[in-house]
Amino acid sequence: AAMAGAAMAGGAQPRGRRVPSRGKNGRDKRATAARLKTALGSESGAAAAGELRALLERVLAPAAGLGGGEAAAEALEWCRCLLSGGEPWDSFVQAVRAYDPATLCGLVWTANFVAYRCRTCGISPCMSLCAECFHQGEHAGHDYNMFRSQAGGACDCGDSNVMREAGFCKRHRIKSNSNVPCVPKDLLMMSELVLPQFIFSLIQHLREGYNEPALDLPSEKDLHKILQVLEPHVSFLEDLTKMGGAMRSVLTQVLTSQQFYKDLSSGVGENACAKKSHEKYLIALKGSGLAFPEDKIACGMQEQGAGTSTLPVQGLAGATATSGQGDSSDEEDQDGSQGVGKRKRVKLSSTTKDQSIMDVLKHKCFLEELLFWTIKYEFPQKMVTFLLNMLPDQDYKIAFTKTFVQHYAFIMKTLKKSHESDTMSNRIVHISVQLFSNEELARQVTEECQLLDIMVTVLLYMMESCLIKSELQDEENSLHVVVNCGEALLKNNTYWPLVSDFINILSHQSVAKKFLEDHGLLVTWMNFVSFFQGMNLNKRELNEHVEFESQTYYAAFAAELEACAQPMWGLLSHCKVRETQEYTRNVVRYCLEALQDWFDAINFVDEPAPNQVTFHLPLHRYFAMFLSKAVKCQELDLDTILPDQEMLMKLMIHPLQIQASLSEIHSNMWVRNGLQIKGQAMTYVQSHFCNSMIDPDIYLLQVCASRLDPDYFISSVFERFKVVDLLTMASQHQNTVLDSEHERSMLEGALTFLVLLLSLRLHLGMTDDEILRAEMVAQLCMNDRTHKNPNPKSGIIPGSLSFESVLSAVADFKAPVFEPGGSMQQGMYTPKAEVWDKEFDPVMVILRTVYRRDVQSAMDRYTAFLKQSGKFPGNPWPPYKKRTPLHPSYKGLIKLLHCKTLHIVLFTLLYKILMDHQNLSEHVLCMVLYLIELGLENSPEQESDEEESAGGQERCHDSWFPGSNLVSNMRHFINYVRVRVPETAPEVKREPPASTSSDGLASSQNSGTAQVFSLVAERRKKFQEIINRNTSEANQVVRPKTSMKWSAPGATPQLTTAILEVKESILSLLIKLHHKLSGKQNSYYPPWLDDVDVLIHPEIPRYSHGDGMTAVERILLKAAVQSRLNKRIIEEICRKVTPPVPPKKISSAEKKTLDKEERRQKARERQQKLLAEFASRQKSFMETAMDVESPDADIAMEVATSEQHVSEAIYDCVICGQSGPSTEERPTGLVVLLQASSVLGQCRNSTEPKKLPTTEEEQIYPWDTCAALHDVRLTTLQRYFKDSSCLQAVSIGWEGGVYVQTCGHTLHIDCHKSYMESLRNDQVLQGFSVDKGEFTCPLCRQFANSVLPCYPGNNVERSLWQSHSNKCMQELVQEVEDLQEQLGTFPVSISSETNLSKEMESVMKDIKSTTQKKYTDYSKSPGSPDNDFLFMYSVARTNLELELVHRGGNLCSGGASTAGKRSCLNQLFHVLAMHMRLYSIDSAYNPWRKLTQPIEVQPDYLGLEERSQPEVPVLYRDVSSLLLIQILTMPQPLHKEHFTCIIKVLFTLLYTQGLAALSVKCSAEDRTAWKESGDLKKNTSSGEKSWEVLLGHVISELSKGKIYEEGETEELRVVNPDSVECYLQQFCLPFLRITSLLQHHLFGGDLPSCQEDEEFTVLASCLGLLPSFQSAHQFTSASCLDWPVPAFDMVSQWCSELVSFADKHPDQVKALLIQEPKWDLPRLLQLPENYNTIFQYYHRKTCTVCTKVPKDPAVCLVCGTFVCLKGLCCKQQSYCECVLHSQNCGAGTGIFLLINASVIIIIRGHRFCLWGSVYLDAHGEEDRDLRRGKPLYICKERYKVLEQQWVSHTFDHINKRWGPHYNGL
Repeated sequence: AAMAGAAMAGGAQPRGRRVPSRGKNGRDKRATAARLKTALGSESGAAAAGELRALLERVLAPAAGLGGGEAAAEALEWCRCLLSGGEPWDSFVQAVRAYDPATLCGLVWTANFVAYRCRTCGISPCMSLCAECFHQGEHAGHDYNMFRSQAGGACDCGDSNVMREAGFCKRHRIKSNSNVPCVPKDLLMMSELVLPQFIFSLIQHLREGYNEPALDLPSEKDLHKILQVLEPHVSFLEDLTKMGGAMRSVLTQVLTSQQFYKDLSSGVGENACAKKSHEKYLIALKGSGLAFPEDKIACGMQEQGAGTSTLPVQGLAGATATSGQGDSSDEEDQDGSQGVGKRKRVKLSSTTKDQSIMDVLKHKCFLEELLFWTIKYEFPQKMVTFLLNMLPDQDYKIAFTKTFVQHYAFIMKTLKKSHESDTMSNRIVHISVQLFSNEELARQVTEECQLLDIMVTVLLYMMESCLIKSELQDEENSLHVVVNCGEALLKNNTYWPLVSDFINILSHQSVAKKFLEDHGLLVTWMNFVSFFQGMNLNKRELNEHVEFESQTYYAAFAAELEACAQPMWGLLSHCKVRETQEYTRNVVRYCLEALQDWFDAINFVDEPAPNQVTFHLPLHRYFAMFLSKAVKCQELDLDTILPDQEMLMKLMIHPLQIQASLSEIHSNMWVRNGLQIKGQAMTYVQSHFCNSMIDPDIYLLQVCASRLDPDYFISSVFERFKVVDLLTMASQHQNTVLDSEHERSMLEGALTFLVLLLSLRLHLGMTDDEILRAEMVAQLCMNDRTHKNPNPKSGIIPGSLSFESVLSAVADFKAPVFEPGGSMQQGMYTPKAEVWDKEFDPVMVILRTVYRRDVQSAMDRYTAFLKQSGKFPGNPWPPYKKRTPLHPSYKGLIKLLHCKTLHIVLFTLLYKILMDHQNLSEHVLCMVLYLIELGLENSPEQESDEEESAGGQERCHDSWFPGSNLVSNMRHFINYVRVRVPETAPEVKREPPASTSSDGLASSQNSGTAQVFSLVAERRKKFQEIINRNTSEANQVVRPKTSMKWSAPGATPQLTTAILEVKESILSLLIKLHHKLSGKQNSYYPPWLDDVDVLIHPEIPRYSHGDGMTAVERILLKAAVQSRLNKRIIEEICRKVTPPVPPKKISSAEKKTLDKEERRQKARERQQKLLAEFASRQKSFMETAMDVESPDADIAMEVATSEQHVSEAIYDCVICGQSGPSTEERPTGLVVLLQASSVLGQCRNSTEPKKLPTTEEEQIYPWDTCAALHDVRLTTLQRYFKDSSCLQAVSIGWEGGVYVQTCGHTLHIDCHKSYMESLRNDQVLQGFSVDKGEFTCPLCRQFANSVLPCYPGNNVERSLWQSHSNKCMQELVQEVEDLQEQLGTFPVSISSETNLSKEMESVMKDIKSTTQKKYTDYSKSPGSPDNDFLFMYSVARTNLELELVHRGGNLCSGGASTAGKRSCLNQLFHVLAMHMRLYSIDSAYNPWRKLTQPIEVQPDYLGLEERSQPEVPVLYRDVSSLLLIQILTMPQPLHKEHFTCIIKVLFTLLYTQGLAALSVKCSAEDRTAWKESGDLKKNTSSGEKSWEVLLGHVISELSKGKIYEEGETEELRVVNPDSVECYLQQFCLPFLRITSLLQHHLFGGDLPSCQEDEEFTVLASCLGLLPSFQSAHQFTSASCLDWPVPAFDMVSQWCSELVSFADKHPDQVKALLIQEPKWDLPRLLQLPENYNTIFQYYHRKTCTVCTKVPKDPAVCLVCGTFVCLKGLCCKQQSYCECVLHSQNCGAGTGIFLLINASVIIIIRGHRFCLWGSVYLDAHGEEDRDLRRGKPLYICKERYKVLEQQWVSHTFDHINKRWGPHYNGL
């Protein structure tokens, strides 16, 4: 194919070059176009038209197009010129737009577009609006949501068929045609001539490009190539559609005109090219298995012109027609290869269906052929968009819909073969949903094009390709076929587009009525449904476990739900009123026919095959649901539509089989089938499926039960559940069909099923609101629910009116709460108290639970409620709930409760429980009592007490019970029972009693001895009766052979008959049970003897909740109320106080059980106590170990015990458990987490928090952050001063500083190493990487990555230096200097490598490697030691500053450090100090000298200064940095007096800096004033301690240079002394805070707490700066000064440095003076209230790096940067953009809001985690991925928690689910 194409292109080239000869450039083209246009308007129009045609043929020849992109562009250029008639294109577009009459929006979008749906305004459920129309309309308070389009869609604004007009937006409200002028003829004249040829050329391209895919290789690549070439053509057409209504109507005319099509494309005429393309078209048709209809005569007669072309076609058509099913032969081959190992497919002979629907296509206009190619090319997106963009044109819409329907079968075939069926499905639905949602249109097409026939036939055809023989029931001879769920068609849901269209059109009443009236269609549809009947059959594995668990059940459940149930619900929604009775009759009739056929096909008689179950019975369910509707809404008489008894007996078998199998599956009888069988059992009852699966099944069984003989039904149930053999009075039995370990749970299953069957009223009389309420209560009782899922029933959508009102009636809303641990809660609904009290219905809960544990959970919650409200203290039984009355049609159901079979079973079970037979449980008793109670509640009214008592004993024709009424049977005494028992049983030994002892009640012994009762025999007998009644030819129907087929021969043991003495009635058994349950003799006393009222008002609240005893009491009371005889007998029994039968045996057994029970109870209580104790212990431990913000938490391990008398600190190792000091040989270390942090750098000097930008105008400027300012300062210093000195004048670490935190636990470093080894060998790692040194603390599991060695001999000798020494300032200054000179006098000598020093070095390496290199290298000469020096003291600074931030930015709160016990600053200082001492400071440059000694200026000093850069002037140095340098270079441990001395000296410098900064700020006049007033006081005694004097001195010193000359900076109007004092205090506070913290960590002692306004004085006195604390009113900051040398000399010396600098660089002097701006605490960006604000701005925003709209946009919440999450477009050196940004912005920590998911993701180093969302909906729930699209609002508390975790660096500890991101985010 490719070669031919190349040859063609080659051959056409010369011609291609000649094409543009007429117009070398645009102007020529324009001129030509204008000339042609005028000519066409004049008389010589025909000639001009011919010329135009020739021109177009040449320009648009397919060959030219294939020649490459230029040719295509050229052709389009021509078209534009011609269309606009030589005008500029843009002005032409404007002109056409002016005539746009459209009132529809019709904007088309593709997948992933964000659209809106408003249920309040929508008429069709598929209605959708584009964002623009939505926001322009008024939808406030409506029930709307935003959604991500999956398949694409179009905006319905302005279309009143789909939505109410109130919801239209402003633009589409205006009615059309009123003011739009008529289109002038000549405007679009050219378009009408050019477009037909343009579209035809497009079709030719498509014909040329298509080659039938060869069988071996699909030619998708070729297809894509063609589509790329055609991209500009289609885009051009799309642009035309956007010009508005005028242009669209021209296009419609061209596309739908048959004349144009005939003229251009019939393949007649001299043009070889056209002929060839026509042939290709025919081949393509044939290849698709399609043909022209064979109307030869018509062809011959009418179209003489086209005669030549019809001949070859007829040949083709004949061939296709004869091959009949030939079109699918190639499919057969393709699938044959896959089909190995599958069961052979079955082909149906399809005589019934209309062949023409499948095989015939005839194209009469461009539109039809265009759609044909669109399908052939598998729906290219561009084409789809073009076809949809035309829809606002009404004529087009109708034509296109008809064309689409005409091609429906072809679409299905293409879809089946497609390799990309998912994409294709989406595109198909994208189109069809636009067409079929419109009821008017759907109705029209149904009437004119047989839409329904086509759809049903196509679906049937589609499923026929994957049928296999059913193996249900009769494997060999079954004639039934079912779909094979393993086929791709079902596995991949390939059928869903067609099914969803079908569901869509059935939602329109007019269409559904047509369907329900058409008998033929119903027959076909039932035929379709029967393909799913019995699919995915399970056979129970009895020997081996299955090797391969098939997962086909997903496909099966999905298929039944989508292909059968949803159309059924659609049809049912139109059968709501009386007038629609006929429809129901039709459906039921054809459904029954299909069922009868099915029973015949599988050869079903009366026994289901054993060990087989299918969960799929769609025909049964159709039948059931239509019956239910008939009775509930249409007032039909049920008996008129029910089939005969025999059919009912057949109908009940399979649903009953499913119920029994559910019980078997839960009893683990199917374990060898693998987990998937459990999956099926769960899916069957799961919320989305239950009302299409289990509910109809149970309803159908209820209907059968109400119409069949009750004894037959009950015995069938027990037989199906395989527990018949268990129901014997004998203490031993043998069960032929069930292992004994399964007996108990199967018996529970059978009884529970009977309870469900008899008490559910879902379809038997409850109203919709009652159902909704019951469903909701059941869900809420299991667990609290969020708003989106308190009710799972697919029929009822949250948001419907009744939903909200019922929800508020039954539940209370609990707002979301926060635990400090950071686990996020959602808003939950929890049942109200009265719901637990009155409405809790265990039966409903059992029906709706997927997991057995949910039932337990509901009971636990119920128990808790009763305890809490004081209604019942013990373990309650499930309460009995009154039922809604039965609908009269189902009254027959009551008969089940009043049939002897059930009474015998109940009697037997009560007796067995009383006698403690094996395999009975409390649950069995509970269900037995429930059934008795149901019987008493629903007793048949007709029988009265009197007549019974008269004929009571005489009527005993059956040896068990006299009648069928439970009320009277309860009192009937049964004396002897004959039982069949194994020969080994104890009963055999006893002698049967003589006939005399038969109590004289009956004449012969026999009448008092109940016969051996066989359920099975009973059932067979009834079965025969029913059959014989039903049919005249009874002789043929008696088929005992099948029923015997499966009883296992040889397995029956030897049974013998024994007679048992019983002498009990149900009443007496109940009373004895009460004794047994209470553990006391005679515990039951009839309540009415004390209080007669109970008989009149039996509804007493005290009976409504309680345990088994309460239940028995309630039942006895009800029995007494119903009949006086019962009342009398109960009183008699209680009077007799008989010891239970057989006296000795039972009492001992009873005693045993009582002892056992008591012992159990005690053990249980003990266990509870232990558990509670354990829980509280655990809780207290968690509080101490985990809570990040509890200052008072008492940690188990004290880091350092501060008692005075101990000389060394003792540490506990949490690994080996030993305690001891840390030594040099075996050092102990603190578990620490080192992390790089840029939190400090994010402080801003404004109190107004920054907002996240949500418009183009708002931007965030990063240069006002703390980090940016510090950076600028360092660079400026480095420009003018010596590098090494610059690096000591500032601190770094504002960005990428290392923060050290600990959990407070210690361990031996060698223990830690072996712990790490063991982690390394353990392969199961949880989210951290051991290779990077990460681990979790062995005790509290907190995340950590290093160990900080503890320095030996810890600071407990503090007491030695607490006392103030009397040395004077000068001495101390000298001592400090001497100590600094003694380098290397570190207590631990560095020369000898000890373990301790090694560890210190390794931890220092860890600290350095924690942050990135760019954050540690600031020196100009890389690798210089100054760098390390700077880095080390900055680590200390970072940690002190961060602690300050955690305290809220000041020290007013005082107290121990927030992380008191967890602070590791002390240990950190030792490690840093040890390393700092390795670097000597050249004594000439030691800053200490400059601070404490006036230096004489040496003459050569000036010379030096010229040559090299000067040092940084002292006044430019950061005092806090100097403090850390001084302290860390002193030998440790430091003496308190030296510490104080250093502080005093530094304070003088700081104060002077403050004065200098102040002097620059005031105006010239102020300066002069201050200078003078200072001079006056200069010589007073306290001159050195008065700020006025000092300020005056500073001003006069600085005036010597050019410092004040520059233009005035911001002026500070400092006139009054108070504001000066205030300024200076604020200036000094940051330093005082840092120093106080440092002192607190080094020397212990608590920080004092104070008011904010006294912070300065308190801290100053705490630091020892204030000699004696004066009263506050006359306090000045200057009084803290303590000058080591005369003040004025020092100040002059310091100022002189500035003066000399000012001479060279006057512009920089002021900028570098230290200004302490007021930093606000670090904050995350402020987010808008409503999430939509963020979403609308960011989700279409283009990325600044790659200028595309990211697929997953995200925004950084720290700095507001917009990034592409996971975007490969912005990847740099294998790092994706988010990871990269987290390193640049947060030194490895990033907090991103994912725009499309509304969740926040945290990146921490190489790991990430989903944090959750800070936006919640009105119900307090998150909406991850915006799936529900409800409006979301900021949750301030959550955002606070997030910010708190960021600032306190606790992401690692609080969030649990971390995973590696491999740099891919």
